[in-house]
Amino acid sequence: MQVFEGLRAVPSGFGPSAVTIGKFDGVHPGHRAVIAELKAVAAQRDLLATVVTFDRNPLSLLAPDKCPESLVSNAKKVELLESAGVDATLMLEFDRAFSSQLPEEFVQTVLVDALKARVVFVGADFRFGVRGSGNVKLLDRLGRDHGFEVRHIPEVAAAGTDSRRASSTWIRELLADGDVATAAAQLGRMHSVRSTVVHGEQRGRELGYPTANLSPELEGFIPRDGVYAAWATVPAGRFGAAVSIGNNPTFEGVPQKQVEAHLLDVKLDLYGQSIELEFVDFVRPMVKFESAAALSSQMHLDEQQVRTRLSLPSAI
Repeated sequence: MQVFEGLRAVPSGFGPSAVTIGKFDGVHPGHRAVIAELKAVAAQRDLLATVVTFDRNPLSLLAPDKCPESLVSNAKKVELLESAGVDATLMLEFDRAFSSQLPEEFVQTVLVDALKARVVFVGADFRFGVRGSGNVKLLDRLGRDHGFEVRHIPEVAAAGTDSRRASSTWIRELLADGDVATAAAQLGRMHSVRSTVVHGEQRGRELGYPTANLSPELEGFIPRDGVYAAWATVPAGRFGAAVSIGNNPTFEGVPQKQVEAHLLDVKLDLYGQSIELEFVDFVRPMVKFESAAALSSQMHLDEQQVRTRLSLPSAI
């Protein structure tokens, strides 16, 4: 897959293309259904299946108080789009200058000049240009003027329901509630976060459960505080893990939303290495224990629960 970071990165000979435009946060099954249709049309008409997306949620600039946290980082989004099989992704910088463009300017510079679009897929509520002044009706007219067809994207029902559409918003709500299992069903894969392992306070090691502490500069939406069954992928391989999220109220001075993982059945020096956690199931909420010994006892029970949820054998 070709990846273009900004219009200037698109080569002059690119295209012609079939294009879809959106945030694509999480690249969930609704997004993938659109991409499948995009690819089918592109194959029929010998076009390049191209996704246009943004380096941030437009609301982060236009209405910061209403902007939700992203499900995935830009790097992860690009990986997911590549796995969906698109030919190219154009990542536009959503800054003040971009948000001030007239709808006609967006169409001319992005769709016509850069991508040489022949087909453009958008949802019924698609808006573009300064203050959302462009709509699908205008895009249809501009498409006729510039020689591209506009196709409307139908809503895709969420997995297991006919009454709610697939959406990043619902997935975000599920993760905020700790329901990572249902979120995985709606995503079509396990939700994950990734970061670098940093030094911690060594409390887990003292309790008999050494943990890999993730740097706060991590990628991905962090689920609700609690203990989870997860899979941890590190350079040495993929291992079952008990993951703790929160400030561990049994001890004083632990940072908020700390993420740490105890890898099962393996002892590794992970400091400075990358780690990705895929969440399988919620085990219990974060609670305060009367003593370190009581917490250690609970951690033993947590491990057994995690092994059960991951279908791993009991500890010897």
